Amino acid sequence: MREGWHGDDHLILFDDSEIEAACNRYAISKLLPGYRVLGLRGWDDFIVQDKTGQMYCVPTVPVLPKDLEPFSLPDSFVLEQDERFHNKIKWYVKPIVFGGDPKAGETLAWVSHEEHAQLVLWWNDLYRSIKANTTT
Repeated sequence: MREGWHGDDHLILFDDSEIEAACNRYAISKLLPGYRVLGLRGWDDFIVQDKTGQMYCVPTVPVLPKDLEPFSLPDSFVLEQDERFHNKIKWYVKPIVFGGDPKAGETLAWVSHEEHAQLVLWWNDLYRSIKANTTT
């Protein structure tokens, strides 16, 4: 895994050997069938790739195909390391889609990669459950 700053973006990029495990951890085949997760951009967005090799960013909560935005990385680049954030992922205790405020410091927590995956899955399941109940 490589972590660090690329311009204004903090990136967490999974090594080729980590991608399958990351896809399983985040249940990407359930959240976004046909894609694989390559990493995180700015802690709030997944970097994903489709079967043709095209890269996109999509919010981690909710993960919705309609929110895919084209994204690309240069062929060669260096990530500027920042030990303050090593092995940490920024998480809003109440995600923005549920009314959380990204400017309120008390709604921010730093979590491990495993905790992040659990939170992403839990909040996406809640989002889908609420949407299913409001459309019936």
